[in-house]
Amino acid sequence: MATVDIRIKQTESMAPPAEILRRYPIDEETSKFITDARNTVNDIIWGRDKRLLAVVGPCSIHDPKAALEYARKLKEFSKTIDDKMFVVMRCYFEKPRTVLGWKGLILDPRMDGSYDIAHGIEIARDLLVRISQLRLPVGCEVLDPIIPQYIDDLMSWSSIGARTTESQTHRTLASGLSVAVGFKNNTNGDVAPAINAIKSAYAPASFIGMDRNGMSTIFRTTGNDCCHLILRGGDDAPNYYEDDVEAARKMMITAGLNPAIIIDCSHGNSRKIWERQARVLRSVIDQRCWGDTSIRGFMLESNLKSGKQSIGDDPSNLVYGQSVTDGCVGWEETERMLAGAVELLRKGPQSPL
Repeated sequence: MATVDIRIKQTESMAPPAEILRRYPIDEETSKFITDARNTVNDIIWGRDKRLLAVVGPCSIHDPKAALEYARKLKEFSKTIDDKMFVVMRCYFEKPRTVLGWKGLILDPRMDGSYDIAHGIEIARDLLVRISQLRLPVGCEVLDPIIPQYIDDLMSWSSIGARTTESQTHRTLASGLSVAVGFKNNTNGDVAPAINAIKSAYAPASFIGMDRNGMSTIFRTTGNDCCHLILRGGDDAPNYYEDDVEAARKMMITAGLNPAIIIDCSHGNSRKIWERQARVLRSVIDQRCWGDTSIRGFMLESNLKSGKQSIGDDPSNLVYGQSVTDGCVGWEETERMLAGAVELLRKGPQSPL
């Protein structure tokens, strides 16, 4: 009688990461650009670079064509604000779910429950290569611990979501990632687990994973000193206000951590009402202008078109450039918001805290 794979309906082989990297390579110049972008992000997290890290882009990417159009617009616009903001495009391909729902382009690229994961990985890598060739840095959420082997050479920043911040697997993975990692506070608003996660990821660790050739491997890490806190609000209240930031900063200092904080303008901080992202960003800029240097950046969910839409029964009928997950700020409003924010930053600090 069988005792294994009792609930496994089917297995499929996938190309190992090394093969996908060969199919979608990056040249030396692009590799150098990514290295330089990572160093800039690290300098911002440590306060050596005084600009704000601006992680801007769709809540989730479901249409590579629209994402690439968005990337071209963001790249051109970023040149006008790069004295005060270092822009990284938000490229999220995996969507954690509390219960059910579309799980992202990598897991379900056709958005029909077929879960052609092998195809999704190729689409995602190809898109990241194309965006990187535009000389626009990219940032991704790390959810599945295997997927980074397929795309992590392209990332300049990454995050661990609110639902996985307490996961030991993700904490040890973050300790070995080659990029800065932001840990979000829990969905209930509790900041302590994220601070514990940062402290854990600072330390060396060992874990089992898959190498680029598809072999089971023991990874031994050095620890990641560029981990930081992302305040994303909670179920009951936002946490981007001055008192919230001050409390988080003091907790990080008490824990012996670099008090680097990024504010998520969406999720609990906006109550998932996309129009409210503007007020969160205004507060971020106001706090920076009044001398709070612990805020090192922000996240803004933005797309070609504002709002969101349901996937429905026929994904071919979707509105081009509009989110299928959380509502996003449209492109024109994104430009206005960021340009206005930079104008205030250029006036300089008003008063130290």
